[in-house]
Amino acid sequence: MPRFDITFAGEINLDIILYGLPDELPQEREILANGCCVTLGSSSAITAHNLSVLGSKVGFITRVGQDDLGKIALNRMSAVGVDLSRVTESHDSDTGLTMILPHSRSRHILTNPGCMAEMKLEHLDMEYLTSSRHFHLSSFFLHRGMIQQIPELFRRLKAAGLTISLDTNDDPADRWADTLPEALRYVDVLMPNEREACKIAGVSDFEDAVRRLSRLVPLVVVKMGSQGSMAVRGTERFLNPALAVGVVDPVGAGDSFNAGFLHKYAQGGRLEECLAYGNLSAAFSTTYSGGTEAFRIPGLWQHFLEQHA
Repeated sequence: MPRFDITFAGEINLDIILYGLPDELPQEREILANGCCVTLGSSSAITAHNLSVLGSKVGFITRVGQDDLGKIALNRMSAVGVDLSRVTESHDSDTGLTMILPHSRSRHILTNPGCMAEMKLEHLDMEYLTSSRHFHLSSFFLHRGMIQQIPELFRRLKAAGLTISLDTNDDPADRWADTLPEALRYVDVLMPNEREACKIAGVSDFEDAVRRLSRLVPLVVVKMGSQGSMAVRGTERFLNPALAVGVVDPVGAGDSFNAGFLHKYAQGGRLEECLAYGNLSAAFSTTYSGGTEAFRIPGLWQHFLEQHA
């Protein structure tokens, strides 16, 4: 039997979220926020953390610096049962950090990658990663040290019998290329939002993007915010509406959706069930600041399920 349900090779950092800022940020002035949250950040870490709370067995390889930011982030992960026995430590760079500035209709996201950009295939224990049913990768374009090696990583994982999911997240360079086309040959589940789907497909029309992507990967799962989520498998299309809750903060909702969807997917769940559980997980995460704070409160997820499932 596999040791894990899902393994990751991913990035980890803390998020600092400042609330109540104006849409326009003038220079050379001190601008006051009306709230702040320091929380576990990064797509990979949020997804892995919340998967573990949902009940999946999670193995997580990352790279951190010799600093307090890395220690705090790892402590948040280990507190919910994520296995961190293969984490490596950098002697040259600090752990990354992200600053998020939400506005009324958008947000600024500022990231110092730190040592996440150093991680390479040589830092990964392949026996550990392949002792799993499924592998997930987030933030494709932030893995600058490994991006040329990701297709080879995926090839080895597929040869070992794992299914693979990918959430590219944004490309800071806005090129949407590198080794992504080659890597997609090995992907079973592609998990973009609407904008990312269009960027990956290289078209402006969302429906056209979905058609193109569904010819490249067996399953395309698109996160559509207030419109819920959609899965496309060949000519089949599945839709699931978003759950109406009092939203405190949408940061990390997409990563929380990934956690809910993959928790059921790794168990062999039906697509409708996977989508519904992903939407539940995403909605739950928005009821507190950041992507993991709701999941850190003992018993709160089970109470949420009883109310909304």
